[in-house]
Amino acid sequence: MEKNEGGLTRTLARFIVGTNEVDIPSHVYEHAKIAFLDWIGVTIAGKDDPLVKKLLGYVNILGGNEQATILGHKVKKSMSHAALINGSASHVLDYDDVMMAFLGHPSVTMFPSLLALAEFKEKSGADFLTAYIIGFKIGCVVGACAGKEHYMTGWHATGTLGHFTSAAVCSRILGLDEKQTIHALGIAGTMASGLRRSFGTMCKPFHAGKAAQGGLMGAMLAAEGFTAATDIFEGPNGFFQAFKGGINEQALGTLGRTWEIEYLAQKYHASCYGTHSPIEASLNIVKSEELDGKDINSINVQVSPLAMSAASKNEARTGLEGKFSVNYCVANALLRGNTGMQAFTDERVNDEEVQDFMRKISVSADNDLNMMEARVEINTGNGRIYSKFKDVDKEIPPLETKNMKIRDKFSDICGPVLGGRKANEFVDAVLSLEKVNNIKSLIEMIE
Repeated sequence: MEKNEGGLTRTLARFIVGTNEVDIPSHVYEHAKIAFLDWIGVTIAGKDDPLVKKLLGYVNILGGNEQATILGHKVKKSMSHAALINGSASHVLDYDDVMMAFLGHPSVTMFPSLLALAEFKEKSGADFLTAYIIGFKIGCVVGACAGKEHYMTGWHATGTLGHFTSAAVCSRILGLDEKQTIHALGIAGTMASGLRRSFGTMCKPFHAGKAAQGGLMGAMLAAEGFTAATDIFEGPNGFFQAFKGGINEQALGTLGRTWEIEYLAQKYHASCYGTHSPIEASLNIVKSEELDGKDINSINVQVSPLAMSAASKNEARTGLEGKFSVNYCVANALLRGNTGMQAFTDERVNDEEVQDFMRKISVSADNDLNMMEARVEINTGNGRIYSKFKDVDKEIPPLETKNMKIRDKFSDICGPVLGGRKANEFVDAVLSLEKVNNIKSLIEMIE
C-alpha cells in the first residue's frame, strides 16, 4: 500500500483521473472557451515582445523535434519549448486572466502545455476543455490550501502553484492513472519556484512559461515510470511546510461540487491586477464629478497589503515597471484614458507630464483592506475631497457579458495581426471548440 493513502496528493490525483465530462455542467465549458479565447489573444499580442525573441533565440540554439506551434511565429518546436515560449508570451503583457483563489494567473500555466500536448497528440476540443476545467479546479483548491501567506512570503503563485495545474492538465490529456498522476504532481512540486522579487522584469512572465513547461515535464516523466514523493503537498518537508500552507478541508470538500470558473477575472487593463481597483475608482470619481486633471491637487490611494506588495513601484521608469506601479497606472488612466498595451512602453512611462502627475499620487497599504479592495481620495484645488471604494474582484461580469467583452478585446488586440475576417472566424471556432475533432485544425486557422 502506498504511503499516505487518502492524503491530499492522492485525493487531487483521484479527482484528475476520475472526473468525467458528464460530471461538469455545460456553462462551465462556456466559461472555459472564453478563457481560451482570451489566452490566445494575449499570447498573439505578446508574440513580438523582446522576451519572446530572446527565448526563441535560446531554443534555436538548443534545437529539438518540431512537435508544437509557437503561436504567431509560423514555426514548430518541441512540446517543452512551445510550452515555455507560449506561456511566457501569454503573460508578458500582464493582460491575461487572474483568479484570487489561485493567488495569481491560472490560464497562462495551463493552456501553453495543454495546447502543445494536445496538438502533438491530436486531441479533440472536448478533451482539451475538460482537462483545462479539471486543472483549473485543482489550482483553486491548492491555492486555498497554500493561502495568502504563501504569496506574502515572497512566492509568485503563478510560478509555484502553476507547476501543479500544468501537471494536472497534462496528466489528464495523457490519460495517466492515479499512481502516475501522483508522481506527476510530485515531480512538478519539486521543481516549483518563482519569486515576486522578479516583478517588473522579464522573469515574471518567464515564471508562467516555466510552470507550464515544468508541469508538462512532470506528466511525461511520470508516464515513463519516473517516481517522486507521493505526498508532495502534505508530507514532512513537502510543499506546504516549505512554501507555507496546509490542508483546507473546506476547499477539498468542493471537489466535484463547484468549479469556481465563473469567478475567473479577465483583464481590461494591461497591468497588474493590484492596480485595477485604484484605476477604476479614480476614473469613477473623475467621471462622476466631471473633474479635469488640472483640478487635482493630490490623490491618496489605499490598497490591501497584498496589492501593495505586488504593485508598489512608485518610481516606474520602464514599461514593465509601469505595470506594477499604482502611481503610473492611475496617472496614465486619468491623463490618457488608454490603459491597454499601448500605455506600457518606456516612452509612455517616461513622459514628463505623466511623471509630474505621478508625484501628486501617494499610495499606502491599509490592513483593513483585503485582496483587491482599494480606496481613492482625490483632493481638488477648491478644497473638496472626493472618495471612492472599489473591489474589481466583486464586479466580475456574468457569462454573456464576458463573451461580448472578450470578443471585443480579441478583435482589438488580434484584429491588426490576423485581419478582421480571420479573427472573427477564429473566434467562432473557439466558441464551438467542443465540436473540433483535432486541435491541430484550430491552430492552423491562425498560423
